Amino acid sequence: MYHYWVRTLALMRHGSRYISAFIKWSFYAGITGLIGGFVGMFFHVSVEWATHERIAHPVFLYFLPLVGLLIVGLYDSFASYEDNSTDTVVQSVRHNGRRVPFTIAPLIFLSTVLTHLCGGSAGREGAALQLGGSIGTQVGDWFRVNKRETKILIMCGMSALFSALFGTPLTAIFFAIEVSLVGVMMYPAFIPCMVSSIVAYAVTRFNGIEPTRFALMNLPKVDIYSIVSTLIIGVLTAILSIMFCKFIKLGEKTMHRIKNEYLRIFIGGVAVVLLTLLIGTRDYNGSGMDIITRAVEEGNANRLAFLLKMILTVVTISSGYKGGEIVPTLFIGATFGCMVSHIIGFDPGLGAAIGMTGMFCGMLNCPIASIFLSIELFGADGMMLFVIATGVSYMLSGYSGLYKTQKILSSKLGAYYVNKHANK
Repeated sequence: MYHYWVRTLALMRHGSRYISAFIKWSFYAGITGLIGGFVGMFFHVSVEWATHERIAHPVFLYFLPLVGLLIVGLYDSFASYEDNSTDTVVQSVRHNGRRVPFTIAPLIFLSTVLTHLCGGSAGREGAALQLGGSIGTQVGDWFRVNKRETKILIMCGMSALFSALFGTPLTAIFFAIEVSLVGVMMYPAFIPCMVSSIVAYAVTRFNGIEPTRFALMNLPKVDIYSIVSTLIIGVLTAILSIMFCKFIKLGEKTMHRIKNEYLRIFIGGVAVVLLTLLIGTRDYNGSGMDIITRAVEEGNANRLAFLLKMILTVVTISSGYKGGEIVPTLFIGATFGCMVSHIIGFDPGLGAAIGMTGMFCGMLNCPIASIFLSIELFGADGMMLFVIATGVSYMLSGYSGLYKTQKILSSKLGAYYVNKHANK
């Protein structure tokens, strides 16, 4: 009987460690999600306001070069202009002691809103990940957690802001876990990221922010023709994602030949203005969510839309404007998938949705997050097709990737480790 009680007490002490850890991380992640939800909501409203004002007042486009000078000036005054990027956040998840400065939060917030207000071709998720990373770091400072736990809180912040901005809490969980180390998932971060993501999502819904959702024109049918069409789109989006990554790298290399940051961003802003006037439409300024919606829900897109968006985004981001490339990636994938579908006789709306999923995975190397993204954006009816597109794009995109600090550990060719950075 004595030994029975000894074993029972030992098991209780052992179990209490897990209960304690669960309570601790639920609390830390809940705080991070609560702050991230409100910040994400305010950021969403601000970007929407900037988009509305840009459309209502087309003259704002001509102020883009001057706004660029203001952005560089702000970073020069309060932070390191070159080092504070989404790559800083991605890298911080792998390196103990690598911090995401809290000064990033207000800087990236204001810089992204200004970029959208004046017509820069950028997304908002880069800002969201940097905001989330800085919030996670700050929460870690408040509770004086160690460096390893700070990494998890940074991932919680990333999940919270991604969830708040897009209204895709499941995608946000796995995106934060997958994006830094491809091939190895940090499962200790699952519960914290889940809590922060759901709390942030609840905050936005409670305050009336609608999640991003798309209604497909027709219910997806899984048959031989749709599978073959999906394979074609998956292969082509994999190739396109490699091209986009190469263009971004080439754009950065070209623009960084201009050593003066003020001159670089001013020239980039002038180039965006001139390209917009040459194209003759403002469809490719800002994030372009309306064009994505038109491609998915109406099956309608300009055949060169994906290329024009790619060019404007590369010029905008490589010259120093802020925002991110994920929403432009979705824009490129949707319009490209729609265009290809018209050529091969496939449902253009479904093709746009598949193109978005394939392009997202090809650029970010996050297959599980990509599958959840397709379900949350389009519903589960065509899940098999989205899984096929995700798998094909993931493998055929090779070791290219949007973030140069992303580490790919597992080979895409076999069961062995490669441990290399994306794009190298």
